[in-house]
Parts: sequence; structure tokens; C-alpha cells
Amino acid sequence: MVSSSSRFGRGFFINISHLVTKFSLPPDRAWMGAQDYFSDLIIPTQFKGTDIEELIGILRQQIMWHQAGGPMDKEQYSEVKRTLNRLLIALDKQAGITDPDIGRYHE
Repeated sequence: MVSSSSRFGRGFFINISHLVTKFSLPPDRAWMGAQDYFSDLIIPTQFKGTDIEELIGILRQQIMWHQAGGPMDKEQYSEVKRTLNRLLIALDKQAGITDPDIGRYHE
């Protein structure tokens, strides 16, 4: 089966990695187009009803409801980065890693 090409990425880990890359940019550049990565984001069945699905919901809300160019850009940017870090920790735990750590340089 041939599927159509996705403009911003289709999948779960692919889209999460795009968001992590996007929010590695400075706050004034991170927001533009970030919501596009939710277009074809697919939550795998094994993550339904878990902390991972909940964190995706929080992340979606933080990014989709953001009004770019506002005075809250930097504060909301930091919140998104914290949620992404929590998501990465949850993914590692789900994969069986008992003590994942985001590292002090990425907090």
C-alpha cells in the first residue's frame, strides 16, 4: 500500500522528534509552524490511556492554544520544553529504562 507523502511528518516518534528540534530553536523562532507537527501525529495503541497520551494532550494544548508574538512566548516556550522532557522520560520508562534522566543541560 502506498500512502501519500506527509508535509510535516507522519507517525509518533518522527513528529515528536520534529517538535524537539523545533523547540531547540530560540523562543522567537520555535513557535512558527509548531502546530503543523500535530497534523499527522499518531498515538500508538500501546500508549493509549497512559501518561504518554496525557502528555501528548498537554503538549497539543500548549502549542495549539499559543498566540505567537505575545508577551508570554518565553514562559510558554519553557513550559513546552518541560512537557517534551516529561514525555521523553515517560517514553524511556515505557521502554523499560528504570531511571531515565533528561540531563542538566536540557532542563
